[in-house]
Amino acid sequence: MEPLWRVEFHCHTIASKDSLVKPEALVAEAARRGVDCLIVTDHNRIDGALRAQARAPDRVVVGEEIKTTRGELLAAFVREAVPPYLTPGETIARLRDQGAFISVSHPFDLQRSGWQLPDLLEIAPYVDAIEVFNARCLDAGMNQHAAEFARQHHLPGTVGSDAHTLGEVGRATLLLPRFSGADELRQVIWQGQPQVQLSSWTVHLESAYARWRKRVFPPRQQG
Repeated sequence: MEPLWRVEFHCHTIASKDSLVKPEALVAEAARRGVDCLIVTDHNRIDGALRAQARAPDRVVVGEEIKTTRGELLAAFVREAVPPYLTPGETIARLRDQGAFISVSHPFDLQRSGWQLPDLLEIAPYVDAIEVFNARCLDAGMNQHAAEFARQHHLPGTVGSDAHTLGEVGRATLLLPRFSGADELRQVIWQGQPQVQLSSWTVHLESAYARWRKRVFPPRQQG
């Protein structure tokens, strides 16, 4: 029997406004921590993920965390970046057109672009999964609420560290059978075995520092 993959579904690089992590460093840290598959999901762009994938094509999947007019969506196997501030329906349609796997980021974390229940109910039939554990949630009840929603609506769960710093990489992963592409991921996602741990609230201070530093010292190029 083939060994299971340890999959990180949600992490960021310096391409995100609130992270200072270089893609190459992210890949190296994931390898050091035993993460077999790293889905890089920068905010509203994929250039950081492409840079990470160039360093480790067998380990990295290009993803994106997309801000819609109602909340955020988390996608894997993205070929073309989807811009922010489209309606959820338009965002999902653009992701479906390229065959991406779609989850919903920290759906009940209203401090971080969480979803209102009517909007979440509207998109539930059109997504592949719900993020049922996000290591950056300050209130464990937010994750419990997400897990309960997924169960009620017969959706599988993803988990993610939502790493914006190297110290967070691998704090929330799923053990899964190996997969290649979004269709295979949809087939195996129900078999996921979560390995999760909440991060300290101080990680949000590090993201705030990253945003401040980029405003005060705008980088000429990322990394």
